[in-house]
Amino acid sequence: MKIVLCSPSYKRPYVETLEYLPFCKVYVDEMEAPQYKAQNPEGSNIIACPQWVQWNVSRIRNYILDQEFKDGADCVIIVDDDMKSIGRFEKGEDIMLNPDEFFDFAEKYTIMCRDLWAYEWWMNLNNDKKCYREYSPFSTTAPILWPFQAFIDNAGGLRYDEELPLKEDYDMSIQQLNKYRKTLRLNMYHYNCKQSVNKGGCATYRNIEREMQQLNALKRKWGGRIVKEDTYSNKKDRKHKDYNPQIHIPIKWI
Repeated sequence: MKIVLCSPSYKRPYVETLEYLPFCKVYVDEMEAPQYKAQNPEGSNIIACPQWVQWNVSRIRNYILDQEFKDGADCVIIVDDDMKSIGRFEKGEDIMLNPDEFFDFAEKYTIMCRDLWAYEWWMNLNNDKKCYREYSPFSTTAPILWPFQAFIDNAGGLRYDEELPLKEDYDMSIQQLNKYRKTLRLNMYHYNCKQSVNKGGCATYRNIEREMQQLNALKRKWGGRIVKEDTYSNKKDRKHKDYNPQIHIPIKWI
């Protein structure tokens, strides 16, 4: 089985993910490739992309999917460029996944995803044990967010919406659930990375006005019953409006 691990990176020449997963392919703008090669370990797989690919995270993710599936991949895993670790809860302990175990881990859950007739899998979005459902080892209707997204079999023919470069992960999840009625989330596993704090990447064009425009565009695309604002967060601080939506999927699965 051919499994590839990829990470798009923009204006962050030192790639933290390579410290943990040195076999990761890093897709960068062709003008930045020399800087990336200079600031990362010798032999790192830095892949230069045409300039038109960058400035839109949906476009670079589509480019990665198209290139890797065309090259014969069975599973394409896209992670952030600051992935510090992957952990799992086992007998109450938080155990880090050894990099040497990564491809065996990925193959196991790629097979499980295929057996479920799903096309996308991922894991818990934080390492708080309260998010680990001991009696539900996996979920099938949870949105799959951008720090770790794994696609099998050409992602079922679906691609990121390039009109939603700040909400592309929510949109891709809803696309998958709308067409295939399921995704796969591993509840015992979680990732560790920074979100919305690093310079570069999406931060080069992210601001509150743009985030709210993207949230409203996502609501128009899928409707207010599916995409809802996080009113709980808004109540805690009336001056702050949460730009990350709550997704309500009307499918009776786990």
